[in-house]
Amino acid sequence: MNTNGLHKSSAFGYRIQSFAILLGLSAILILFFSGCATIGKDFPASKVSEIEIGMTTQNEIRTMFGSPWRIGIEDGQRTWTYGNYSYGLFVEKKAKDLVIRFNDKNVVASYTYSTTEHNE
Repeated sequence: MNTNGLHKSSAFGYRIQSFAILLGLSAILILFFSGCATIGKDFPASKVSEIEIGMTTQNEIRTMFGSPWRIGIEDGQRTWTYGNYSYGLFVEKKAKDLVIRFNDKNVVASYTYSTTEHNE
C-alpha cells in the first residue's frame, strides 16, 4: 500500500480547502467594507410641491408617487409613507421620506417631507 501518495493527495486537498475558505472570507470582507444598503422605495421628490392640503386625493397621490412603501394610522388618520434610505460605510448616507395623512374623505389632511439632500 502506498501511503506516501495518499499523504500528498491529502495535503493537496487541505491546501485547496484552505484556499477556498480564505477566498470566501476575502469576498465577504470586500462586500462588507464596500457594500451599501438601500431600504424603502424611491419616489419622485420633485412632485411633492404638487400636493395640496385639502385638495389632493388618495388616488392622485397614488398616480404621482405609486403605491406607498408603508401604510399606517396616526392620530386616527390613515398615513402613507414613501421612503428611500441608503447607507454605506464609505459613502454619504442619503435619506428622504414623505409621510402623507388623509382625512376620512381620502383627501390629504397634512404631509411631511424630509431629506438629507439639501444645501444648508
